[in-house]
Order: sequence, then C-alpha cells, then structure tokens
Amino acid sequence: MTKGNYLTAILQSTKTVFTFKDIVLIWQDSNLKAVKVRLSYYAKNGDLYKIQRGVYAKNKNYDKLELATRMFTPSYVSFETVLAKEGLIFQYQTKIRVASYTTREVEIDNQIYSFNKIKNSVLTNSIGVDNINGSSIATKERALLDILYTNTDYHFDNLRSVNWKRVFEILPIYNNNRMVKIVGKLKI
Repeated sequence: MTKGNYLTAILQSTKTVFTFKDIVLIWQDSNLKAVKVRLSYYAKNGDLYKIQRGVYAKNKNYDKLELATRMFTPSYVSFETVLAKEGLIFQYQTKIRVASYTTREVEIDNQIYSFNKIKNSVLTNSIGVDNINGSSIATKERALLDILYTNTDYHFDNLRSVNWKRVFEILPIYNNNRMVKIVGKLKI
C-alpha cells in the first residue's frame, strides 16, 4: 500500500469499528510495529477514534452493535437487546447484551456491554444468527432460546410474532432437555 492510502483504505470500508487485526489485513502490512505507530499517529491527530486498546473507529459515531461483536469474538448480539427490539419483552433495555465465550461487563462511551458465556457448540453455530451491517445479531427465535438457556424462569410479554417452526429447528443445538420442556409449554 502506498504511503497516503493507509487512512483512505480504512475510511472507505463499510465497517465503522476495526480491531488491530482488521487493520493489519486491510493494510496488508506484516510490520506490526509500523502499523502500531501509524495507528497511534492517526488517533492522536483525530483521524481515527481509539475506542480501547486494539479497537478503533472511523469517528465517535460508530455502530455500537458492531463494537459489541468486535470486542470478543466469536460473539453475537442477543438476549434482551434483541427481544426488546423485536417486541417480545416490553421493558426498556439500556445494556447491549451479547452471547460470547466469556462473562464480562464493559462500559465504553457511556454504553454498557454485557457479555454472557454460552457453550462453544452453541456460540459457534450460526443457525438463527444474521450478519447485519457488519454485526452478528440473533434472530428473535435464537434470542428467545438464548435467554431460556441462561435463565431457568423468564417471562415474555408477547410471543405472537415468534416463528415456532424456526424455534424447533434451532433448539437441538442447545442439547438441553429442560429447554425442550419449557419451549413446549411456551408454544401452547
């Protein structure tokens, strides 16, 4: 890549959030020290926004859902974040809830990201997870099952829009008899 095109290559991307690894791939530069120096320069000049160590954005108006799935990978937005957006629960949600390989809460730019551990066989199975604008986001059916996987007793406000055929297609990946019984009762 030629000298003046490093920043342009990032700014032309459809993504709004980039990890250090993403930038190395975009720039096709194996000199990691040079990449770090260049990124530090762009962040200090305000050309890039440094979100946290190893994570950058084009500016402060980055996509928060995209950031949620870039901090810890593999991961996808799920649980109450999706359920509230899809109208299955009516409670207002301020946290962005994410299925991940770890359990952790992170606050960045006044937004709380809550990561919930899900077993790897479920986490890495893409059934019921859509890629929307660079973010991996669970469908309402997958989010419903994720919440039932992590909570033994959960109340849903409105299940009319749920595609039960899709729920039963996704359910086997959890390999959980307790969930099968609960889903059977919810469908009635």
